[in-house]
Amino acid sequence: MRYTDEHKATVRAKIIAEASAALRRAGLDGVSIPALMKRAGLTHGGFYAHFEDRDELVAEAVEHAARQTRDAVFENATGLEDVFDVYLSRDHVRHPERGCVVAALGADAPRQRAVVRKAFSYAATGLLSLVQKKLGGKADPLSDEAIERAALMVGAVVLARLIDDDALVDRLLSIARRQR
Repeated sequence: MRYTDEHKATVRAKIIAEASAALRRAGLDGVSIPALMKRAGLTHGGFYAHFEDRDELVAEAVEHAARQTRDAVFENATGLEDVFDVYLSRDHVRHPERGCVVAALGADAPRQRAVVRKAFSYAATGLLSLVQKKLGGKADPLSDEAIERAALMVGAVVLARLIDDDALVDRLLSIARRQR
């Protein structure tokens, strides 16, 4: 039985969404294709009907995650203060599967193949542009302030995820939020 193009697109989107969350939760090397397809309710063999290889899926999952961050953190925020409150929160630190892909996986990007590095570049430059926009400026050229604020946001979340002391995590996030 041949599936419609619409059905195939829906299944592909489901796989990308599952991969996006799973990769942010477990890391780029922490998710196998068979496990991912099982989570999506599909067989491992069906993977190649939707993607050429794992790198294509990872790249699409990274871009999907970047769009999720844009929608969840930036779209409804009236200013950078609102962005900082959401981005620099305990919830974001505790749930990388729902959070910013740059903070969750950015350190792994340089060791990936070109297609995946390109997707991370899309995510990182998109984050910089979104911060610039919330500062009230045009996306190009980026201001030093936008770059500084984005680096602070990502760095604070990465550090907070490394620390086992809840009081220190709260302190770190609080200090970072004051920099808005």
